[in-house]
Amino acid sequence: MIEYYLGIDSDYILLGLAGFVVILLIILLVNAVQIHKLKKKYKMFMDGKNAKTLEESIMSRMDQMDYLISSNKKNENDIQTIYKNLKSTFQKVGLVKYDAFQEMGGKLSFSLALLNETNDGFIINAMHSREGCYTYIKEIIDGNSVITLADEEKEALDMAMHMNEHKE
Repeated sequence: MIEYYLGIDSDYILLGLAGFVVILLIILLVNAVQIHKLKKKYKMFMDGKNAKTLEESIMSRMDQMDYLISSNKKNENDIQTIYKNLKSTFQKVGLVKYDAFQEMGGKLSFSLALLNETNDGFIINAMHSREGCYTYIKEIIDGNSVITLADEEKEALDMAMHMNEHKE
């Protein structure tokens, strides 16, 4: 009778339905295995815990996160403060030792240049002689001095200004 209305042999319909049932059984087995794995993971997660201890664990982790966030914020602020302060510290140094007078030996005189990030600072020049040691200081602004520099002072200043170029 079905063959008459559909124009298809009933054996083919039964075979198609049987194939469909087999596919559904395979899908059912795959889902059962996945559910079993999920239950196993859930059991491991919940092992030895009830709702109260689980809530305590979660709250403890939240407190730790809050602490880490506030510590990170403090560290960022501290780094910014250090960076601002570092700009005004002496970062570049140039030192030239020399003999101020021909009769003296041992290069006991020196010119010391100390500069910050923007090449502001000073040069200390100490000239050693038999009578004593004379010290002079000259202010440096943006890599230049208002007062004329001696050759040794120019060399110390140049050494300090190009100090960071050699590191890179």
